[in-house]
Amino acid sequence: MNTNTLRMIVVVSVLYISAQIFSDIASLRILFIAGFSIDGGTLVYPFTFTLRDMVHKIAGKSIAQTLIFLGVGINLFMVFLFWLVSELPADIGVGEQSEFGIVLVPIFRLVLASIVAEVVAELLDTEMYDQWMKRVGKEHQWGRVLVSNAISVPVDSAIFVVIAFVGVFSSEVVWSIFFANIIVKGFVTILSIPGIYLVKERDDEEVIET
Repeated sequence: MNTNTLRMIVVVSVLYISAQIFSDIASLRILFIAGFSIDGGTLVYPFTFTLRDMVHKIAGKSIAQTLIFLGVGINLFMVFLFWLVSELPADIGVGEQSEFGIVLVPIFRLVLASIVAEVVAELLDTEMYDQWMKRVGKEHQWGRVLVSNAISVPVDSAIFVVIAFVGVFSSEVVWSIFFANIIVKGFVTILSIPGIYLVKERDDEEVIET
């Protein structure tokens, strides 16, 4: 595996983890766009599916699965860090600074929803991508993204919305968020398909240069 390939793996992996974190925090704000209620994280999170597909293409199934669980670990640490910072005494000279806790501590439920949805949907996406490769091969790369995302996106949206928002908002808002998630994620899937062509296909015989 040459230096350029390793560099691309790092770049795509960092983008994947960043999108996970940004979406968890942005989901704290519910937006109203084009008649739909939509959590802010939906503007970023859909890109993780294609980014994961890109990692799968470059580095293989095992690395893609490792990246998924790494994202889980980082999100859990983020929740713990926000909670710890909100619980530690604030500098009296600066002020109570209660806004930090008010805004960021409720992220726990959203991160829990994100983690469960992520693990189930992203692993499902990985399997669908892998099955496409076994049955179709390296042809029609756009199909890998489209098919794997078409199955994993609804699953991800359903799990996330149920855990994060049922019992918090009215059923009308919850359904609106769910449908908005599907629409936005479907649009982003189509928009991000060209990304799969930006990375080189993994060669099973490649080894990391030393």
